[in-house]
Amino acid sequence: MDPRIREHADVIVDHSIDLSAGDDIVIDAHPVSEDLVVALHEAAADRGANPLVVQERLGERFRRAYLRNREEFETPSHVQALYEEMDAYIAIRGSANVTETSDVDPEVTSAYQQAQQPLLNERLSKTWCLTQFPAAANAQLAQMSTEGYENFVWDAVLKDWDAVREHQSQMVEILDPAQEVRIVSGETTDVTMSIAGNETLNDYGEKNLPGGEVFTAPVRDSVEGEVLFDKPLYHQGREVTGVHLRFEDGEVVSHSAEKNEDLLTEVLDTDEGARYLGELGIGMNRDIDRFTYNMLFDEKMGDTVHMAIGRAYEENVGEANEQNESAVHVDMIVDMSEDSYIEVDGEVVQRNGTFVFEDGEV
Repeated sequence: MDPRIREHADVIVDHSIDLSAGDDIVIDAHPVSEDLVVALHEAAADRGANPLVVQERLGERFRRAYLRNREEFETPSHVQALYEEMDAYIAIRGSANVTETSDVDPEVTSAYQQAQQPLLNERLSKTWCLTQFPAAANAQLAQMSTEGYENFVWDAVLKDWDAVREHQSQMVEILDPAQEVRIVSGETTDVTMSIAGNETLNDYGEKNLPGGEVFTAPVRDSVEGEVLFDKPLYHQGREVTGVHLRFEDGEVVSHSAEKNEDLLTEVLDTDEGARYLGELGIGMNRDIDRFTYNMLFDEKMGDTVHMAIGRAYEENVGEANEQNESAVHVDMIVDMSEDSYIEVDGEVVQRNGTFVFEDGEV
């Protein structure tokens, strides 16, 4: 076994979920991630915890077979009971075929996601970590060799996360007391939103591994303007490019995409909350230096921002504000490396990817 796999497992159990003796953990993983699952079992045994492996979310062929043969869904009570009893949840991405679910009807997927919403809520209420195993299919999607992708993934995962936390805390200190954020990129993106009363979180490899972003939630009805997401979105096994959204009073009132616009429409029509923003995130991990069609990495890239339509995370939303509820949370990315800036309460805090605290002037 590559020694970096055991290092990866140790980061998950010690840094990301702080595993303790007696903890009951659920590991959701595709079989291609078997080596990491083995290493996690070794780590769990060393710490006196109790692991259980499932393929509830990440068994792609199983899910495809199910969704292509059913149209109406209910929340499975036995899975709900499992999540209620667990202490921690680890999801390991890694695919044998990244397009396995591309021929599932988006309307069916939407109905399934709505039935799964209580399970998602339960998982998010527990200690959890989402990470990536460098499987060959994911390397192919990233247009990298398998070895090159392994190096890319583990370079991003095996970091000094305390140093990352300290660096990113400077942006948290700017956003946390702020009232309004404006994002401008070229002539295609100019959007403002209130974040007043909401909390900015510092992602340094706990819930998401790798980490490398700070993120908050817009006040639900405050988003105004338009955004061109100039990085592709890979969703439900299909690529969506050139996504353009226009917001009024927080809601997406018009949308378009250069490719697979029908899928974008289905996502926006999932439920009422799918037409509102649930997250604003700022990528700060410059070790993630290329786009790989994997949002777990791509949203952390330095010189980017991302916005998610759909569900807002409860921990981002202040007591006086309304949490946006939805069965979906779909991130999309804007490149901020050129002809772009982020403005917070009228002050430019990042220009063309450089933060004010990096050189003192933007």
